[in-house]
Amino acid sequence: MKASSMTALVDRMLAGDQRSLARLISRVEQDSEDVPAIMQRLYPELGKGNNAFCIGITGPPGAGKSTVTDKLTAHVRQLGMTVGIIAVDPTSPFSGGAVLGDRIRMQQHYLDDGVFIRSMATRGRHGGLSHTAKGVIKLLDAFGKDIIIVETVGVGQTELDIVETADTTVVILVPEAGDTVQAMKAGIMEIADLFVVNKADRDGADRMLMDLRMLVHMNAEADGWEIPVLATQAHVNVGMKELYEAIEQHHTRLRETGRLAERRRAHRRRELLELLQHRLLTSILERMDHDSALHALVEQVQEAALDPYTAAQQILADYTSSYS
Repeated sequence: MKASSMTALVDRMLAGDQRSLARLISRVEQDSEDVPAIMQRLYPELGKGNNAFCIGITGPPGAGKSTVTDKLTAHVRQLGMTVGIIAVDPTSPFSGGAVLGDRIRMQQHYLDDGVFIRSMATRGRHGGLSHTAKGVIKLLDAFGKDIIIVETVGVGQTELDIVETADTTVVILVPEAGDTVQAMKAGIMEIADLFVVNKADRDGADRMLMDLRMLVHMNAEADGWEIPVLATQAHVNVGMKELYEAIEQHHTRLRETGRLAERRRAHRRRELLELLQHRLLTSILERMDHDSALHALVEQVQEAALDPYTAAQQILADYTSSYS
């Protein structure tokens, strides 16, 4: 895309044109060569007002994350705020596209101009949040969304990735996940800002709530703050008001203690490192495809004639020497 056309597209998006937003998101998803220019144009806009508050929703499959996202969005819209939703799906091994189709569960929001929904693929990082999703978050922020919800598949690397993106991370569990909580105690405490026991009308919900509250009590912060633990029945819209109030309380706490700015600084640093890693690896792989000597190193590793550590050192040495 020509620079002038890209600038015009960004300007139309900033003026509120949803089609331009969708086109720019597609460019970011495709990791096209004009993404750096798009982001360079956006950055001045991101500092002009109160940035969107980003909520991460994660948890094991079957916990009802999409239903919670749907009902939470409806509640936020009743409060007069606009919402952007990114549903991060596993990548289809055949097409490379998002395959879960979370948007099907959110049909009521399609005709609402105050809600923008996009499904995104993890592009090979099983369960992980693709680096392109972070670019889409910036687009939704610049577009003026008040709240951005990122819903992930909740497996593999997802939980760690969501922490690197969201201001507040909501971990959704179900009563049947008791054993999972026991197995994940240390890790789950590190990522959760709020716990939600969804489908709380099922057997075992009270025990799950009690166990979680005991867990967070033992890990309370020095000033007495404990991670909220809430019960919901999202399919019948029970507990959504309380969930949003808890999210708002956490947002207020982050802002007043300076932790919101601290988290966002950490997010930006992490994003820079991820982009460097992605672009360096892409560049090296492209070089390997066209360099017979490097290709021969790969062949030696495949045939167990050379260890991968030595090969990696040689490939990096060749790459860096070409730019010295």
